[in-house]
Amino acid sequence: MGARTVVLAEIVARVRASEPQLGSTKLVAIDGPGGAGKSTLAAQLAREFDAPVVPTDSFASWDNTLNWWPRLETEVLEPLGRDALARYQRYDWDQRGLAEWHEIAPGGVVVLEGVSSSRAAVRPRLSLSIWVDTPRSLRLTRGLERDGTSALPLWEQWMADEDTHFAADNTRAHADLIISGTT
Repeated sequence: MGARTVVLAEIVARVRASEPQLGSTKLVAIDGPGGAGKSTLAAQLAREFDAPVVPTDSFASWDNTLNWWPRLETEVLEPLGRDALARYQRYDWDQRGLAEWHEIAPGGVVVLEGVSSSRAAVRPRLSLSIWVDTPRSLRLTRGLERDGTSALPLWEQWMADEDTHFAADNTRAHADLIISGTT
């Protein structure tokens, strides 16, 4: 608890000190590869600020690991940038299709969590970007615990796709904060 508590306190302070870059909204991205621990941190940050979390997993799928970004732009980022209500339809990984709608009011803090959430296309609109660093073997173990061992081929392809993206985007080097996802 100690290390994560200190890190969380530092992140909260950085968010409070930041300025909105997306209309009146402080957009905080929590990025890193699959299984790194992004969702856990996002939930903690959301509790601190009573903030909504927009998971990139609501847009991505096994069949569309990284090319879903235009829908996030249209449904979430563009409306918030105009200080308008954002509405997006969550992708359901089990049903393999779009599910319920979610609404995000402008203003305050919004946490954008997931693989490629701090990609170059959004960086100028971020109030803070966080990279969660976790060893590959631990990430794969976490992923297979969540999705089942039959998902191994999907995870192997996913990890290859995200490796390619992160290398081209240089995401980690652009993060404002880098934290460990092992605690």
